[in-house]
Amino acid sequence: MLDRDLVETPEEKQEMYLRAFSTDVYLSSANAISEDGVIVNIDGNGNRVAAITWGPKKVIFVIGLNKVAQNVEAALARARSTASPINAARFDIKTPCQTDGVCHNCNSPESICNYVHFLRNSPRGRHVVVLVGENLGY
Repeated sequence: MLDRDLVETPEEKQEMYLRAFSTDVYLSSANAISEDGVIVNIDGNGNRVAAITWGPKKVIFVIGLNKVAQNVEAALARARSTASPINAARFDIKTPCQTDGVCHNCNSPESICNYVHFLRNSPRGRHVVVLVGENLGY
């Protein structure tokens, strides 16, 4: 198992991100999922969305019902207005949304919304969604 919280240096973190591409299974969640199955994620440095897109043999999403949105637009709004401010606070990143909990569509140097990813099909059946009937994460 690769856990970014167990590394000590930026170089070790980068190496771990690269190693994730050759894993058999990549476990992730999502910032949101639309009722018709489009998965939406927003990342600061792109390691998660890159691995989801290409690399690991299988990607398993574990997603709580609190992340289900009516359509893609609502899923993106949820990712930007709910998940991003909480993530900025969790990592103590000084963005406008971390300050007031509202997305400002910022381009600040600290922005954690640099990569917006939509997954609507699973080429080669690499992606599995486990929808859990309770609230998980934010």
